[in-house]
Amino acid sequence: MKDLTHEQKETFWNRMDDVRAGMLHTDPDRVVPMSHYTDEERGVFWFITADGTDAYDAAKEGKQVHYVVAEAGAKIYAKIDGRLTVENDREKLDELWSPVAAAWFEDGKEDEDVRLVKFTPSHAEAWLTDGGAGFLYEIAKANITHDKPDMGEHGVVRF
Repeated sequence: MKDLTHEQKETFWNRMDDVRAGMLHTDPDRVVPMSHYTDEERGVFWFITADGTDAYDAAKEGKQVHYVVAEAGAKIYAKIDGRLTVENDREKLDELWSPVAAAWFEDGKEDEDVRLVKFTPSHAEAWLTDGGAGFLYEIAKANITHDKPDMGEHGVVRF
């Protein structure tokens, strides 16, 4: 499988910024939905979670995990491999805090269970597509021409 170009890697980060949620695989038998915050400058993703969750427990152990996203609207499908770690960065938490995060915590940002987790990716397999209309066009064209549909750019992103 080919590595994505520098330009495609930038597209990956831009599209990940438009993804609202994915599935975090904290171990082979546990998958949980999570919303991430993209931090292209640092090359990481952030999660706000709570003490006692699978994500926080995996981060305390510095576990290798997978994060899978499939979002037609953002024109991206990806499986991202990396490591979770706990971060005690109040400034970053203040920067990321939102009404969505607040909905999960009775005492808001001051709730004693609020935890910040950093996901540092090592590599990802990604599909950068043309979106829903492009997908339908490619399927129709493939059925007429008997060629395989062009599903966009597919390759590996190395971080």
